[in-house]
Amino acid sequence: MRFDRNLTPHSPSAKERVESALREWPSIIQGGMGIAISHWPLARAVSLAGQLGVVSGTSIDSVLLRRLQDGDVGGHMRRALAASPWPDLAEQVISRYFRPDGRMPNQPYLRLPLWTLGSNRWQETLAMLGGFVEVWLAKSSHAGRVGINLLTKLALPNLAVLYGAMQANVDVVLMGAGIPREIPGALDRLADHEPASLRCEVAGMPSAESPLIRFDPRSYEGASQVPLRRPAFFPIISSYSLALLMAKKATGKVQGFVIEGPTAGGHNAPPRGPKRYDSAGQPVYDERDAVDLDAVAALGYPFWLAGGFGSPDALETARAQGAAGIQVGTLFAYCAESGMTMDLKKQAVATVRASSVAVRSDPQASPTGYPFKVADIEGTLSNQALYDARERVCDLGYLREAYLNPAGEVGFRCAAEPVNAFVSKGGRAEDTEGRKCLCNGLMATAGFPQYQSSGTVESPIVTSGDAIGQIRALLTPGSDTYSAQDVIDYLTRGRST
Repeated sequence: MRFDRNLTPHSPSAKERVESALREWPSIIQGGMGIAISHWPLARAVSLAGQLGVVSGTSIDSVLLRRLQDGDVGGHMRRALAASPWPDLAEQVISRYFRPDGRMPNQPYLRLPLWTLGSNRWQETLAMLGGFVEVWLAKSSHAGRVGINLLTKLALPNLAVLYGAMQANVDVVLMGAGIPREIPGALDRLADHEPASLRCEVAGMPSAESPLIRFDPRSYEGASQVPLRRPAFFPIISSYSLALLMAKKATGKVQGFVIEGPTAGGHNAPPRGPKRYDSAGQPVYDERDAVDLDAVAALGYPFWLAGGFGSPDALETARAQGAAGIQVGTLFAYCAESGMTMDLKKQAVATVRASSVAVRSDPQASPTGYPFKVADIEGTLSNQALYDARERVCDLGYLREAYLNPAGEVGFRCAAEPVNAFVSKGGRAEDTEGRKCLCNGLMATAGFPQYQSSGTVESPIVTSGDAIGQIRALLTPGSDTYSAQDVIDYLTRGRST
């Protein structure tokens, strides 16, 4: 996807619409980077600075459990759990998982069972509490706005996470990696404490026959039944056609869009045309992937541009093209407040100072089949030898695909699981080539690496936007770090907003 970066003036009506949006929303949205890179300290810092801080809801149940098992440094998890509307459930979680002295060296983390359509109430409880804790901490003791980012393809925990986040008064929900058409209606129902459901897409089954993922807030006693404030919903899109679908055919109202190009980190939308690859094996995007911003603007919703917009000039360009502002991830990913381990951040900064960090759009890395940006940083799964040496295991399972087995039952498989297991579930062996366990890799990137029974520890994987070199502008001589406030000051340089 490419955006027209010419500073072409737009009509007065478009300008008025943008000005109206800016009276309600900040011009900068901090990207919702998972797993736990956009954790609550980062979102809180951005929100305190007057912009929209965003927490990642990806795998938030496992993140909560691992923080508790690591001793809950600072007591933040227990403080937030004590503030939840479900004190009895919170106490059960603390009793089961909190370890005052943390884990023993090389001791594996306790894990939840893998999510399925029949997942039990305990899994649902942890997802709900995880969403509450992360948002509550990000919003603690200030009046700034905070959003939560979820992946549409990680559908099984999403309703529970959303309800927990709404109990913590989340302001915005952002979702990409799929078509979140059912989410606006689900938010409407959850705000009234009504049961909500989503379709679970199943390979080999017509979409209309897909089973439902259900969540019933009424099954949780203790929370007030006063209607919750329904958060705004900003789907993350990559085309005008998807914007039109969400505006006209979603199950409820959207309040804006984030339009993301393929230079952004994490998962990207695949090219809209025939599959073509460059000499480095990266998918090739062309004019068919360009977004008609005038057409999107004509729908009447504010929008923010993402993917390569992490600079002051890009903010001005976005405004000139009718956008309310920009979403920025990469610059925040390496700042002091992000959840990436300090060692990885320092290594990335040192590499950028010395030369540059290669970022590759890998069409095979993600088990989802979506292109996934991988930064080439030493000691991570971008290293082929580390990837080859890793024993394939799927023990978190958030990115698994639902499929219809020969018995007519819904099962789950992951292209990053052991090859024999994947093939036994009807998968093709060639679809496993190059697939990386993003669940375990991204957990390690955030400082929660699993110690496997084989005696090995999971290696991290770092995703980054193409503009990682832009962090040079934030580094002062002799320093290897910068703050979220530094990012905002840089992006708004010379502006009053």
